[in-house]
Amino acid sequence: MMPLHLHLIAGARPNFMKIAPIIRAIERHPSGIRYSLIHTGQHYDREMSDVFFEELGMPAPHHHLEAGGGSHSEQTAKIMVAYERVCQAERPDWTVVVGDVNSTLACSIVAKKLGIAVAHVEAGLRSGDMAMPEEVNRIVTDSISDLFFVTEPAGTQNLLREGKPADRICFVGHVMVDNLLHQRERLDSIDPSTLESAALKRTFPEFGVVTLHRPSNVDDPAMLSALGGALRRVSQKLPLIFPVHPRTRGNIDRCGLQLGDRIMLTKPLSYMEFLNLWKDARLVLTDSGGLQEETTALGVPCITIRNNTERPITVDEGTNQLAGTDPDRIVALALESLAGGGKRGRRPELWDGRAAVRIVERLVQEPRADRVVPPT
Repeated sequence: MMPLHLHLIAGARPNFMKIAPIIRAIERHPSGIRYSLIHTGQHYDREMSDVFFEELGMPAPHHHLEAGGGSHSEQTAKIMVAYERVCQAERPDWTVVVGDVNSTLACSIVAKKLGIAVAHVEAGLRSGDMAMPEEVNRIVTDSISDLFFVTEPAGTQNLLREGKPADRICFVGHVMVDNLLHQRERLDSIDPSTLESAALKRTFPEFGVVTLHRPSNVDDPAMLSALGGALRRVSQKLPLIFPVHPRTRGNIDRCGLQLGDRIMLTKPLSYMEFLNLWKDARLVLTDSGGLQEETTALGVPCITIRNNTERPITVDEGTNQLAGTDPDRIVALALESLAGGGKRGRRPELWDGRAAVRIVERLVQEPRADRVVPPT
């Protein structure tokens, strides 16, 4: 039998962090697994994409679909058309998708229609908020996946409630944490003074970190202004460093938002630069999903500026607090955290740096049939 052949899909910044540990596990596996790394191009700015391949030690993509830009529908359609050609040429055994971005949805649909099995890493997460594009992507991807790799018990419960077979649900831990622990070890082995973020830390011996990028928070000028006011108030107690997503930067400029001199706006930071920064923060304020998990993994207090989270374990067991978007509540939770040292938690079960090993082992064990990709 031919070696197992996997397609690994990466398109947006969080995907790269999740795919990197899977590649490492594949390359160490004794069975000689073959893989193709597919970069959809969903994020195509070098600051938000290519540098992550370099820092994470990932090989150059085998295929670059160059499908960035456009609306959700345009981007999804471009990815589907381009990925279909790759599938027809290579006929992999599995398409492995991660997370909940448009690339995840698009490549899952293409693979399934061509008779290729789909494995979803980070399956089963639910926010209950269908206004989030990511929630739509998660639900649709899980509705057609063949194997579900979950990060926390809530993921298993959600999938069982939706009728997924228990023997197709695999609680493996979290590849994002695999990558975090791996990169922290690398960071510990270098001279941190060589990093740009070291200068920020010298300027602000105590600081908080901010990230905001969700459309519901940054696209409405009134909401962005209200959140900016909350950040200004927090910054009076603790200076804040704010690596600004390009979308957010454009909206800040368009509405003339003034954040004050105690909030330091920077360009987007590479993974290692950002890790070197936030791991030593007294507090993180974010609307990111992945950062909720990473702060829990390293024990850094986190306040999430959203009304819901698809990652409840970060609140139930970790260091995360869900603030919503009311400015007064955000400020109150931040000041309470600063006064009391922040919320304490623990690292959840199986967030031990070996999730990717478990994923690859399960894929190797799966029975395979000769798959013929039907014509279009």
